[in-house]
Amino acid sequence: MTEVQIFMTVEEAAAALRIGRTRMFDLIAKGEVASVLIGRSRRVSVDALREYAKKLESTAA
Repeated sequence: MTEVQIFMTVEEAAAALRIGRTRMFDLIAKGEVASVLIGRSRRVSVDALREYAKKLESTAA
């Protein structure tokens, strides 16, 4: 079975966006990137990163 990644750590999300961990936490704190808590762990969905990227693309034009 193919493994599908739905959530990633903040560090993985930051790496996917090619930004630092601190900047990623800042985007989450400001509500620019949605995240969830699973127990005590903060996770970012792949869809949340895609939505953030779409917002960036639409404001860049």
